[in-house]
Amino acid sequence: MRLVTTVVVGDLTCHALEGGRQALDGGAMFGVVPKPLWSKRIAPDDRNRIPLAMRCLLVEHPEGLILIDTALGNKENAKFYDIYGMSNAADPAGGRPTQLEDAIAQAGFGSDEIRWVINTHLHFDHAGGNTTIGGGADPVPVPSFPNATYVVQRSELDYARHTNERTRASYLAANFEPIAAEDRWSLVEGGCEILPGIWSRPTPGHVPSHQSLVIRSAGDTMVFLGDLIPTAHHLPLAWIMGYDVEPLRTLESKRLLLEEAVRERWLLCFEHDARVVVGRAVEGAKSAVLEEIRTVDGVDRAEGPK
Repeated sequence: MRLVTTVVVGDLTCHALEGGRQALDGGAMFGVVPKPLWSKRIAPDDRNRIPLAMRCLLVEHPEGLILIDTALGNKENAKFYDIYGMSNAADPAGGRPTQLEDAIAQAGFGSDEIRWVINTHLHFDHAGGNTTIGGGADPVPVPSFPNATYVVQRSELDYARHTNERTRASYLAANFEPIAAEDRWSLVEGGCEILPGIWSRPTPGHVPSHQSLVIRSAGDTMVFLGDLIPTAHHLPLAWIMGYDVEPLRTLESKRLLLEEAVRERWLLCFEHDARVVVGRAVEGAKSAVLEEIRTVDGVDRAEGPK
């Protein structure tokens, strides 16, 4: 199975890693958009769920390998997998190794070579792979990347620790507290350059402190969108997930980012699109569209404005 799509951004080699699949309710994924519209773009199954990727990004950087988001991990049970339509392991019964581990290996690296892990936010399908079940008589979650510093927005970690009835199902302490226990978090605040050419761009809306990651090198730019624009089907401004806690802030975050992306012809990397990995943003008749599209099956295609 093809688990790695390599994209060159200036002087940086980036590997989009297929960290697994999930299937979520199509109505929830498209919010107020009526089913007759979204189902023309992506067909639901008999449970009204649509296929989604859990894509991560590995950046070969002069200061060490950077991994952006970590998919699901291996700590959940069969009921959890069924509810969310999860598939993330070469051996689903055993849960190990995870598909993310396999993808990192296909890219030519090992988990111990990762030096930086950056989370867009701490939902379980983006940060579950931060930790893994350790060995011993009483196995407990431990950091998956033994030599890595983990990075997230300071306010996102606080938000994850203070959940309510709406948010608590998405934030699982086992995905972030073992990192804190080993003092491995490097917490950032607002927009900043995390490492040379690796920028945090606050894109609130899905959660208040969501960040997208902007990679800039030698005049080229790619943005790893996280849940701001989860799939290429969500490029229209009003196509916003029902999962977003502040959808009007998502709208403005999308508007500002897409205006800049189209003007500067950025590459957009999609975390959840089951087929489209990356494409370059150009202006369309009604919304931004993609050209120079790379797909998970290795088929490239050009798509002009429409």
